[in-house]
Amino acid sequence: MSDSNLRIVSLIPSGTEILAALELTNAIVGLSHECDYPQQVQQLPVCTQARLNSNAPSSEIHDKIENLLQSALSIYQIKIDVLEELQPTHIVTQDQCDVCATSLKDVQKAAKSLINSSPQIISLKPSVLQDVWGDIQRVGNAFGVDSQPLIKNLEARLKIVEHKTQGLSKIEKLPTVACIEWTEPLMFAANWIPELVSIAGGEALFSLTGQSSAPLKWETLIQANPDIVIFMPCGFDLNRTRQEAQLLTNHPEWGQLHATESGRVYITDSNAYFNRPGPRLVDSLEILAEILHPEIFQYGYKGKAWEFI
Repeated sequence: MSDSNLRIVSLIPSGTEILAALELTNAIVGLSHECDYPQQVQQLPVCTQARLNSNAPSSEIHDKIENLLQSALSIYQIKIDVLEELQPTHIVTQDQCDVCATSLKDVQKAAKSLINSSPQIISLKPSVLQDVWGDIQRVGNAFGVDSQPLIKNLEARLKIVEHKTQGLSKIEKLPTVACIEWTEPLMFAANWIPELVSIAGGEALFSLTGQSSAPLKWETLIQANPDIVIFMPCGFDLNRTRQEAQLLTNHPEWGQLHATESGRVYITDSNAYFNRPGPRLVDSLEILAEILHPEIFQYGYKGKAWEFI
């Protein structure tokens, strides 16, 4: 199928970013309501909507999600009428997390209901960095695009960080790092985040590479007493993250943490980074490296992608 005949709908931000990085932006005809990068896709028709208020407090968002899932309802709705009008040849989606984006089951159901098109579904399911490279290659293969230059570029940037941090553990104790993915309930980032922390020269607490995030008690954070705390709540920009962080920083015991005493508590734009398993995970690695080891790394992300709390 030639590029001019491609009509791709992406229902996940990381999928949109992968397509754009593979120079397939012009073939994208529709997006999810969360797809906001790169800028040139922002005016495209939106094919999904959420059944919850993303501006609500984090505890309220969590409870709403739990209620929807327990009721066997999807958190997101697909706009079948918009999809029908767009007549996609392909739909890019995911089956990694029902909280992150429209479920694969809902996408398959929607695709079968279309009258004027029978789109091919490409579903992404990354848990570690290698999975992300695999997804990029799979998307490239689906559209006849050579993904190797992109993957090699991303891996080269990763290896620059890895090379500079590789010997640190021999000359100093690596900092322990708590990456907070949600504040109420308290959850710590997992999947590819511990892997990124390790490459950036830190020791990730509370979670293992490839595992899903799980709630942990406040006392666990206090007892672990991390050297560095990084707030990266899923889907929140810098301003919203600063607001959410106050739920923890106002706690009486917060001031006793080593990270607080040494001024090593940070907020990030995790709507753009960390939670999107696409090309910008390497940007996320560079952000972590800059935070963890400012004496080695100065990429210039400070003030745009991260700030001191």
